[in-house]
Amino acid sequence: MELRQLRYFVAVAEELNFGRAAARLHIAGPSLSQQIKSLERDLGVRLFERDRRTVRLTAFGETLLPQTRALLEQADALRRTARGFAVTEPVRLGYVSWHPADLAERVSGVAQLLVDAWVMPSHTQAARVADGSIDLGICWVRSTDLAEQGLSGALLGVDRLFAVSVGGNAPVRARDTTVLVDADTEAWASWNIYALEFARATGATVERIDDHGITGPAFYEHVRRLGRPVVSSPKRDATPVPRGFVRRPVVDPMPLWTWALVSRRDEERPAVLAAIEALTRDVKVEFDPDAWLPADDPFRGA
Repeated sequence: MELRQLRYFVAVAEELNFGRAAARLHIAGPSLSQQIKSLERDLGVRLFERDRRTVRLTAFGETLLPQTRALLEQADALRRTARGFAVTEPVRLGYVSWHPADLAERVSGVAQLLVDAWVMPSHTQAARVADGSIDLGICWVRSTDLAEQGLSGALLGVDRLFAVSVGGNAPVRARDTTVLVDADTEAWASWNIYALEFARATGATVERIDDHGITGPAFYEHVRRLGRPVVSSPKRDATPVPRGFVRRPVVDPMPLWTWALVSRRDEERPAVLAAIEALTRDVKVEFDPDAWLPADDPFRGA
């Protein structure tokens, strides 16, 4: 027996019409009917008498209806109390280089969010969530990372990666691009994994560097030196695009980078759970048919 089934029972009892109750609950009529039958099986009594024209409560249904309403009110009160706890308990969140612009607004009145100003690489932020240093992290993760570290991930955003070249503005095929892979595997671990898999999957060229030129002025120097389009990482960079350099869409396929809201799989604190629900509630992402994601991306096929 579930709370939602009890809510369904109350809705049908008030409407005395399965069609109207289903519309009110925003579920399909057959699903509502099946849930009521399941509830009746769990309780061991019939709640409704129904035929093709009418629906009415049985004597058992009449008796259980006020008790059910009282139980649902207690559940709602419990939820309101938990939300009150959530507002007063701080939730620590770390990120890499991106977070939703309306981060504070999303959790306003739900949780006290403390955004960690210590910006660190994706794999480091995921590890900090796992060891309890922070409660939530916005980062790039693989399904393997989630499984090995006991984490859960919810899709929060997606970046479409582009290529940078000297001149030209037409879309460039993935196989005609270059990806930079840095020797510093600690700072650039996530990007290196992504870039190498992208190259293997599409035929893009790998250029190994040792100067942290994945971003910043050194990135544009590599683009100039190589004389071919170079895929830009998702890391936000305040460096202005130099004159003569252009951003070009990458196609066949289009590389996407996903941002996950990462939490501990066994997380039970009301404040953290409330923050997760508030941050992910209205996230809607559509993946282009030409999109490419790594094979181990947890949102591949979403």
